[in-house]
Amino acid sequence: MIIHTSPIADVEIPVEPVTAYVLRLADKYPDRAAVIDGSTGRITTFAELKQLIQRFAGGLAARGFGKGDTLGLMAPNIPEYAIVFHGVAVAGGTVTTINPSYGADEVRFQLKDAGASMLVTIGMFAETALEAIEGTEIGEVFTLDADERTGNAMDLLGDPIGQVPVDAMNDVVVLPYSSGTTGLPKGVMLTHHNLVANIAQTEPCIQFADEGEVTLCFLPFFHIYGMQVLMNLSLASGATVITMSRFDLEQALTIVQEHKVTRFFAVPPIVLALAKHPLVDQFDLSSLKQVFSGAAPLGAELAAEAAARVGCEVVQGYGMTELSPVSHCTVAGDFRAGTSGITVPNTECRLVDPGTGDDKGVGEEGELWVRGPQVMKGYLNNEEATRNTTDNEGWLHTGDIAVIDEFHHVSIVDRLKELIKYKGFQVPPAELEALLISHPKIADVAVIGVPDQEAGELPKAFVVAKPGSGLTAQDVQDYVAEHVASYKKIRIVEFVDAIPKSASGKILRRMLRDQS
Repeated sequence: MIIHTSPIADVEIPVEPVTAYVLRLADKYPDRAAVIDGSTGRITTFAELKQLIQRFAGGLAARGFGKGDTLGLMAPNIPEYAIVFHGVAVAGGTVTTINPSYGADEVRFQLKDAGASMLVTIGMFAETALEAIEGTEIGEVFTLDADERTGNAMDLLGDPIGQVPVDAMNDVVVLPYSSGTTGLPKGVMLTHHNLVANIAQTEPCIQFADEGEVTLCFLPFFHIYGMQVLMNLSLASGATVITMSRFDLEQALTIVQEHKVTRFFAVPPIVLALAKHPLVDQFDLSSLKQVFSGAAPLGAELAAEAAARVGCEVVQGYGMTELSPVSHCTVAGDFRAGTSGITVPNTECRLVDPGTGDDKGVGEEGELWVRGPQVMKGYLNNEEATRNTTDNEGWLHTGDIAVIDEFHHVSIVDRLKELIKYKGFQVPPAELEALLISHPKIADVAVIGVPDQEAGELPKAFVVAKPGSGLTAQDVQDYVAEHVASYKKIRIVEFVDAIPKSASGKILRRMLRDQS
């Protein structure tokens, strides 16, 4: 067995609830801005944030919400997100973070699968939320902006309480949903310790200064990248978090200039904009220390072009929801073009030949396996999927093919898993295929991702139409659009006579990719 480790020494990982770790500097810097609403400039200090979190926890506890209970949180990036998220954690419960662009069916599936008993959202999504709770255990929706159709989430604020005792090693604090290496969305069970460990592991790589650091947060907090790296790591490091409810390039550049943003976390399509959009030249971006890209591979040439344009390093890391999320990260000043950086501390990696099971050494390609304290507890209600992803020795099989060079840097070169990455979001082909095959005019279907410079990959459907059906590409796209979030939409349709399959009936996606 060949085990690759981090060139950085292991760090101490405390065993404590995640909120205690994230707010560890709140008493030291009570008057420092913790969260700023990017659209209004509204400031919440660290002292105020801590108080509001404890009050939200107290209000939940007064309603009987606590250990064993789950709250659904479906909201954009606003200051109240951190209050609800950590209020649930302090109350001893679990929060399941929901994509606000989901349709009612998708929200209902997650609420039911997670066993949620409460749902918090904003007025913009109240209609979807009210429809989604039909048939669930949830009787009332609460909105953070006091929409008249719902209860007021801020009325839940009660008398402040301290942390309800939890088993940090085993108690699940957050349930984001991921498609894993394949298939339909699954609840990823992440414990307090998973989150604390990954913040501690990432700190030596993303080296925040003790003061003056400002993080721009437009990547969604419901996604593990935004939740952990942007929100929790920033707050745990004493940095100021500036929230944007949706990405707008001009607004983002304005905030960087006015608030002297130092950390700009992005995904490849936004790095592309930094490299090429004419707006960039109109703003002073000299405060930026680093642009950090994640969620999908970033090309070396694009990173170099963007770095030259904005005047700072443009680097990337690697992770997945099941890894809380970071396993590899670029240390400041140690960027190597095209790589995802080095293995973070307290983490072991293997590169395993998918065909033979043999371990691979430096410079050789293999499936990346990861073991460490950031590895998920498992998938909720899905032991089979858990067994297919993590083995009995604790190795998580990522489904990505990687190579590790002589400088300890990891590059992702291919993938075994079938997920499509559209602008950093996971699009599971199986979910779209199951939806499309229910169309009365479709006889068979397969969905793959095809390369696209801006989006990374575009979901493409190969469709076998029933004879004489008159089915059009627009019909296919409209049908999908009615049922799924916008990022899962089918962007390209090709009609074929048959879907290539193996003898066992498995879709031969590589053949479809080769002909695309």
